[in-house]
Order: sequence, then C-alpha cells, then structure tokens
Amino acid sequence: MQLQLPGIGEWMAAFFTLCIFSFLYRDNVLYRLAESIFAGVSFGYYIGLARLNTLEPNLFRPLFSDFAGHWPLLIPFALGLILYLRYVPKAAWISNWALAIYIGYYIGVNLIQRLHGEVLPQAKGTMLSLQVPPGQLLGNLVIILGVLTVLIYFFFSSPQRGPLKPAARIGVYYLMISFGASFGYTVMGRISLLIGRLTFVIHEWARPLVRAVFGG
Repeated sequence: MQLQLPGIGEWMAAFFTLCIFSFLYRDNVLYRLAESIFAGVSFGYYIGLARLNTLEPNLFRPLFSDFAGHWPLLIPFALGLILYLRYVPKAAWISNWALAIYIGYYIGVNLIQRLHGEVLPQAKGTMLSLQVPPGQLLGNLVIILGVLTVLIYFFFSSPQRGPLKPAARIGVYYLMISFGASFGYTVMGRISLLIGRLTFVIHEWARPLVRAVFGG
C-alpha cells in the first residue's frame, strides 16, 4: 500500500487552522496573518458572488441587451456609485442622500414583508387557548406569562411601580433564560465547528503525515 503525504490543500488548511488555534495561547503574528487572509478571501469571494448573482443578471445584462427598455436601471447604479463618495472628504456629504434613499426604499419594501412574515406570526403564536389538556395548559400559561411580563418590562411610558415592578422582574428572568438558551445554542454550533476542524487536522493531515513518514 503506497502512502502519500498530504497535498498542498491539506497543508494550507492545517496551517491556517493551527494559526487560528494559536490564539488560545495569546495574540500573535500567525493568528493575525490567518485572520487577515480569511477576511480578505471572504471579501473577495462575496464580491464575486455579488457580480455573478446581482450585477450581471440585474444590471449589466439588461442594459447591454435592451438599453431602451431598461435605462431606468442607471438610477440605482448611479446611487450605488454615489455611496463611494464617502471616501472623498469634500464630497462625502453627497453619499448621505444615496444612503437615505436606499434605507427609505428598503424599509418601504420590506416593512409589509417583515410584518406578515415575522411580527404577525409571532403575535399569533402567543395567542394560545386555555381550554386544553392540563399538560399543554401549563406550557401555554408559561408562554403567555412570559410574553406579558416581557412586554411590561419594555413598557417605559410609566414608572414600573406597584404590581408592574414584580411583573417586570419576572420578564427579566424570562429574558435571561432566553439569552442563556440562545448563547448555549451558539456555543454548541461553535463546538461543532471546532470538532470539524480537529477532525480534519487529525485524520486528514496529521495521521497521513505520520504514516507516510514513519510507516504503519
């Protein structure tokens, strides 16, 4: 059985992985090198995606194929270019106009979508019936209590005094539990990534390297 050394791709992946792991000891040049290369490669990759998936099919191709029918596309194209005037100190204020138009258009277009896609479904999900079996009733009461107390906590129009104060305190407990669960879920995701990188370094780089050098 012929043993082969890891290829250049495995060497590069293992090198940058170990550079990132070196931050566990302390901040160093190798970590900053890997971080900068990763950020640069990611930025270049997403620029390529924007050109292939957005600019070419939605701007360049329509303009070159039928300019008379798609000339209004020059308006958003010009607004996009105006955004880069932010890097020109004397003309940076002009970019604020393009930014204001972009934000206003985005809010106007996506407001109804967000309302129907997120706000109303979440509000509907909290309108639970109390005429259910005892086991489900307890869960519904917990959800209803959590929604009401959290809303009370974020109601800043009047001081939280009297019965509002303990209700707001319960809302804080609900928020802490929610944040803790979200953080735990995030940590689990990061641990999954860590396991994947360790598996790669051990099984696809270190083990073939040891076998190729020392045999076995």
